[in-house]
Amino acid sequence: MTAGHEHASVVIFDGTCNLCNGAVNFIIKRDPQARFLFTPSQSEIAGKFARRHKIQESFDETFVLIKGNECFYRSDAALEIASQLTGGWRYLQILRLVPSGLRDWFYALLAKHRYALFGKRDLCMTPSEDVARRFVT
Repeated sequence: MTAGHEHASVVIFDGTCNLCNGAVNFIIKRDPQARFLFTPSQSEIAGKFARRHKIQESFDETFVLIKGNECFYRSDAALEIASQLTGGWRYLQILRLVPSGLRDWFYALLAKHRYALFGKRDLCMTPSEDVARRFVT
């Protein structure tokens, strides 16, 4: 991990998924304080995070938020991220009233069909120079 990133919140995402890449770009645009860093699940560093934080989840159908010593998955990760974005996204916290099992069922349904709905890349995204510093290598 690059020095100085040890205490940042890191989003591990499917680098070949167009929906996931769109979500990363969405987060970057609404995170002017650069609270979040990113790494594709296909990267070596994602494997290191998984081992360090004892992540048992498969990266195949979820993205993961590592915030301090906590790991958030599926809808909990999305809501935790939304809570820190600019604009009205923090109001999505009302969805925490919906049981996580139900939220995660919808999340899993979308994740299962994400390639068919949004497409897939052959290679992980390459960040532009202006946001490359937000990616953990």
